Amino acid sequence: MNLNQVTLPVKNMPIAVDFYQTLGFKLIVDTPHYTRFKCPEGEATFSLALEDKDFDSGTTVYFENEQLDEWVTTLQDKGIEFAQLPTDEGYLWREAILLDPSNNKIKLYWAGENRLNPPWRVNPD
Repeated sequence: MNLNQVTLPVKNMPIAVDFYQTLGFKLIVDTPHYTRFKCPEGEATFSLALEDKDFDSGTTVYFENEQLDEWVTTLQDKGIEFAQLPTDEGYLWREAILLDPSNNKIKLYWAGENRLNPPWRVNPD
């Protein structure tokens, strides 16, 4: 089994599309009510669905990049604002936090080997 995609609700599709393109994602499906992006590396995709009602998705989406600090600086230069700049967390990931234009929480991070093999990993078998 493999995760296909995650879909986030958005309030304004053109603004959301612009935001995610600024982050560096490639638009591969574009309709007024649904869009999908391919991540710059790998085969992962994620999508946006237009929601006309108020919502609080409560979802956090993580995007990994080994050059996290440089990526954050580049995004700041493009006007992206962060709620938290890159910070070393107690669970051994380095994370920056931002909100998209619809208040979906996005974490940009680098975990290296600790993403799949933290010191407290259990035996998956």
